[in-house]
Amino acid sequence: MKKIGHRGVKGYEPENTLVSFQKALDMQVDGIELDVHLSADDELMVIHDETIDRTTNGKGFVNKLSLRELKAFRIDDKHQIPTLKEVFDLVNQNCFINIELKNYETAEKVVALIEKYVVKKQWKYDRFLVSSFDWNALQQVAFLNDKIPIGVLTETNLDLAQAFAKFIQAKSIHPHFHLLTKENTAQMQEKGLQVFPWTINEIEDIQKIKAFNVNGIITDFPNRI
Repeated sequence: MKKIGHRGVKGYEPENTLVSFQKALDMQVDGIELDVHLSADDELMVIHDETIDRTTNGKGFVNKLSLRELKAFRIDDKHQIPTLKEVFDLVNQNCFINIELKNYETAEKVVALIEKYVVKKQWKYDRFLVSSFDWNALQQVAFLNDKIPIGVLTETNLDLAQAFAKFIQAKSIHPHFHLLTKENTAQMQEKGLQVFPWTINEIEDIQKIKAFNVNGIITDFPNRI
């Protein structure tokens, strides 16, 4: 069962920071999950919200600020917002990277960066997994490069997610864990889909979902799995 650190290890370090991803690697996770938005000058920034208000000492929309402006702000007074390239370089294939596209505009740039690492640095495609609630963005990824593994995110409708996953030949379904039962988990796996539920933090919930034999668990506390 794969241990996937949510935004690094959000339970221990500030989310979506290099220190959080490093701690995830130190905990020997199988994968990390992170989020991307585009800056005003089209750089892929690793941050969850569309604004920097909650996580940094600044204010404003990510897509209205340049890379240079975004790098001037601090998370917990000391950490910068990383670029996706910085995270790739830190991880260096030591685990897989689950990139959640927060909007459609990120799809093309993420595909281009993945292709660059595959071609120039000989990374394997299975070191990446691109997921999103924006299924149009996933469709664009599949259209641009069908070798990139895709995960379909859902918090409402598993049947619809499965149908879409089949349509774009996704590798995995990423459901909110409350949607899962032992039966529907097995059903998805029988269709060739891996099941990576999110975000499971309480030990009793982790134990319950483990009993469903999911393929991996996305959590703020990977050491609890």
